[in-house]
Amino acid sequence: MKLTGVMPALVTPFHADNKVDFKALEKHMTALRAAGVTGWVPMGSTGEYFSMSNDEREAVLKFVKDFASEGEILVAGTNAPATREVIQNTLRAREIGYDTVLLATPFYTRPTQEELLAHYRAVLDATGVNLVLYNYPPKDGIEISFELMDALADDPRVIGIKESSGVLQRAVDIHARYNGRIDLVSGSDDIALDFMFWGADSWICGPANCMAKACCDLDRTFRSGDLKKAREMMTVLYRAMNILESGKFVQKIKYGCELQGTPVGKCRAPLGELTDQEKADFRAAMEPILNW
Repeated sequence: MKLTGVMPALVTPFHADNKVDFKALEKHMTALRAAGVTGWVPMGSTGEYFSMSNDEREAVLKFVKDFASEGEILVAGTNAPATREVIQNTLRAREIGYDTVLLATPFYTRPTQEELLAHYRAVLDATGVNLVLYNYPPKDGIEISFELMDALADDPRVIGIKESSGVLQRAVDIHARYNGRIDLVSGSDDIALDFMFWGADSWICGPANCMAKACCDLDRTFRSGDLKKAREMMTVLYRAMNILESGKFVQKIKYGCELQGTPVGKCRAPLGELTDQEKADFRAAMEPILNW
């Protein structure tokens, strides 16, 4: 599989009673498809998988699989704190129809690099899926090392790494070390254009939930070779992206969906609500994007 274009890390809409709102999810995904996304990445952290039951996760994965059209990329988040649970989640995702999964490091446990390598190999060997690694040390507490990537780089099932460290030098290093073996996937949204320059052909993008047209236009403009216009677009996007990275990421994404006319409800606890000032700041940054 070749990962290309903008793939939203999908939010999970909730009703006021906290149940998954599939009608809102269908409306939301229909709007994203019209904006030009290339695929779907449900059940990542933006999708609040951590607050959902196994039955709810499976229901969302099945809904997204059934909604997807032929040719749209599908990547399932199947993360969990223990290897056994990740294998169970991944096997179920494969039964539903996902051949590729996105896996961060197991949360809370902070395994060593040797333990983490054994974890990924166990998942690959038990499930036979394609794997996109997910490096997000600010949230997970550990980094996927280059030594670990060296050990996996020639495994054809390891197809990419979503790099969300926010460190551009990591993107440069990944491109230099693994070009043609492990694809660099943009996951640091406020420097997405820099990632594109350093070889990222795909963007697993939480902000695409509320600014899909702008993100897809940026991606297409860069691919066309118009770097000046792409830089101008990134300048417009940067303020909103930067506010997202400052905290309450999922809450702001969901509020942005409301501003775009596709409300997806509130977040589940422990994620709280935005203050009036946080809403005002993000709304102001979103204004030129709403009028894209």
